[in-house]
Amino acid sequence: MSSVLKNVGDSVVDDQMETFSKRLERHHDELRWLYMELYGNDSMFAELCSCMGQFWMERKEDLKSRDRDREADQGWYRKNDMLGMMFYIDNFAGNMKGVESRLGYLEKCNVNYIHLMPFLDTVEGRSDGGYAVKDFRKVQEKLGSMEDLESLTDACHRKGINVCMDFVMNHTSEDHEWARRARQGDGEYMSRYFFFDRWEEPAQYEKTVPQVFPTTAPGNFTWIPEAGHYVMTSFYPYQWDLNYKNPRVFNEMMYNFLYLANRGIDIIRIDAVPYIWKELGTQCRNLPQVHTIVRMMRMIGEVVCPSVLLLGEVVMEPEKVVPYFGTVEKPECHMLYNVTTMATTWHTVATRDVRLLKRQLDIVNALPKEYVFLNYLRCHDDIGWGLDYGTLMSEGIGERSHKRYLNDYFQGYEGNSNSRGELYNADPVTGDARFCGTTASMCGIEKAGFEQDLQAMEKAIRLDVMLHAYMFMQSGIPVLYSGDEIGQVNDYTYREDPLKAADSRYIHRGAMNWELAGNIEKPGTVEKEIFEKLGELERIRRTEKVFVSNADTWTIETWDRGILCIGRYFEGEKVIGLFNFSETDRTAWINETDGEYVELISGRKMQAAGVGVQGYGFCYLKKL
Repeated sequence: MSSVLKNVGDSVVDDQMETFSKRLERHHDELRWLYMELYGNDSMFAELCSCMGQFWMERKEDLKSRDRDREADQGWYRKNDMLGMMFYIDNFAGNMKGVESRLGYLEKCNVNYIHLMPFLDTVEGRSDGGYAVKDFRKVQEKLGSMEDLESLTDACHRKGINVCMDFVMNHTSEDHEWARRARQGDGEYMSRYFFFDRWEEPAQYEKTVPQVFPTTAPGNFTWIPEAGHYVMTSFYPYQWDLNYKNPRVFNEMMYNFLYLANRGIDIIRIDAVPYIWKELGTQCRNLPQVHTIVRMMRMIGEVVCPSVLLLGEVVMEPEKVVPYFGTVEKPECHMLYNVTTMATTWHTVATRDVRLLKRQLDIVNALPKEYVFLNYLRCHDDIGWGLDYGTLMSEGIGERSHKRYLNDYFQGYEGNSNSRGELYNADPVTGDARFCGTTASMCGIEKAGFEQDLQAMEKAIRLDVMLHAYMFMQSGIPVLYSGDEIGQVNDYTYREDPLKAADSRYIHRGAMNWELAGNIEKPGTVEKEIFEKLGELERIRRTEKVFVSNADTWTIETWDRGILCIGRYFEGEKVIGLFNFSETDRTAWINETDGEYVELISGRKMQAAGVGVQGYGFCYLKKL
């Protein structure tokens, strides 16, 4: 190891390298062991360590100070003041300079973590919403420049706001420099992807590898006429899968990761984590080598930029995503998405039956407190109905029929629904489909507004706010989708854009309506009511310590299928949340006999026994 440290330290003053050297020394043996296990290449490992030293030297002093502070407080992101918001830069404010000008609004939203949806260079019409990256070190020109990104992250840091971005590790755009050279037949660059000159081997992969988009992008390979080869394309034909069996790919992608971290990014969202490693004869999902790569990435970050968190996009049920946290001794991702709970939440809205959701929360609550999930109601993507069908089938509910019911319900066709939205990637053969829509539209705000029905609007707002109150009560970090704070509804104008019309996900990717956002100061408006009520929830979460992510959290039987009850306990304080998923007034038949409680919204003192909850209402009860 001493030779590695000497190499990275040759051109720098020793005291500048002392911190880096200590960090590298702490991780060196494991990092080298894992690297050699995958690649068996000493010279490439030495190059990696050398470049890590260079990125450390190039890291700005204010970011190094941020590193030191967060090394001293490694649980900083588990606190109860964390609140996220995700948005597309152009939809939110035009470009990065526009976002910087809107930081005051984000402060009003009590947000201290923003997820900037994909902003790296792509090709118009072949970007998959920005997830087909042409250049990992260039910002889309319409959004700004790397200098603008650094200006934005600096401004965010001054206001205590963390910045998250998407890092698309699994693939590049077909227009990336590597892909262009591979298309020309350059063997060095072809080896960075999966190229095959005959169909036989791709045919073997197709026997075991599921299709991601069977309707819009069937198959896992694309024929490239210029190269006379097939290339692996798990997602879309213009997204070429990277070959992480090649150490050059791993090294270069780690350099891109560190370059972006040095631009001031605080949270790196690793896109499509389970897909990173491919092996013939497998599903090419969740293979052991994926965990090796993520673990190495975690250590590389802890050496060069330890304030940076890794957020894994792993779309599976919580008990199956747990391996992506790693272990307490050898951690991988800092945070993961709570995808199944989100889908189960909307199932609960459609069925008015909390039993499956209660079971789902019990599973999450039983996991180690070190595991931090991001909780959300809606995001940029569709809703896939990945529920616990084993449990549902035991109750006589079939998977295919239930998925059809859910999609019909949220389109407004079934179950006395007030929801509006559209299907995505509907498969006429299997009957499977995903759903698209904003939180507000799914809660009935769009329908009530269109029909000018004040009573229906009151009920829709109540459901919207209740769902946010419930989300804040879950274990982990809540994340808002931009526009939800003002009840923004579906945007159907995407149908008029030929580059978007085929992708119904753009229905919930509409531009932020700043005219409506101005109504948060205007009495009697939907926007003001939702904004203020969410603000009250955010204040409660921020001031009550039981909302830290590592608090004890559990569910309580209410003896009513429409009402969910969640308890939280931390350092002698206890809060109970009651959430009515039905439109009718119900009674939660709980009987907490440990004393008097106060309802945190109204201030009313009461017993936590036989509590009445308004239709689509909620209560936060704190033990006195």
